[in-house]
Amino acid sequence: MLRVGVLVSGGGTNLQAIMDAVDSGKITNAEISLVVSNNPGAYALKRAESREIPAKCISPKTFENREEFHKALLQELQKHRLDLVVLAGFLVAIPPMIVEAYPNRIINIHPSLIPSFCGVGFYGLHVHEGVLARGVKVTGATVHFVDTGTDTGPIILQKAVEVRQGDTPEVLQRRVMEEAEWKILPKAIDLIANDKVSVQNGKVCTENE
Repeated sequence: MLRVGVLVSGGGTNLQAIMDAVDSGKITNAEISLVVSNNPGAYALKRAESREIPAKCISPKTFENREEFHKALLQELQKHRLDLVVLAGFLVAIPPMIVEAYPNRIINIHPSLIPSFCGVGFYGLHVHEGVLARGVKVTGATVHFVDTGTDTGPIILQKAVEVRQGDTPEVLQRRVMEEAEWKILPKAIDLIANDKVSVQNGKVCTENE
């Protein structure tokens, strides 16, 4: 049974999609063992508590410096003996010390088709604002392994989403979540939980049923 930790900063809609997928059997051989947020007011923590999943806030504001925060976060992850760490809207950069502790065992969901609209500064609504400003016709979401760069790790899954005339960043954000993020993040977890994902020469190989 894969022990999964989910890190999130806000409402936790991707967390909800993961929990629902576990309940429905779309994710097998995995359980959510921990939810961590850097934001004490994150609704994601309440979602976890409602399912009796261990939930904890670890905020950088309560530590003297970032290094102490990073150490505390890593200690919490290790305490729960996690096999996979999922960044589901976690607006904190993951430091090398954590990446190195979980090689190819940290995944992230990004609301664009990487390598477009990713990297430093592209998060949340900023991604969708960039998409609309550029005038592209297709966007989407990407699940990838996390390395020491920003949105540069090996890609596991992607799903395209149409950009429609009249879209606002908020409307597009919702469509990307509903049509892509909430589908491919649970699917990626299921693939990993069932040993259908491997990284070879920096690229992901998946075995789909």
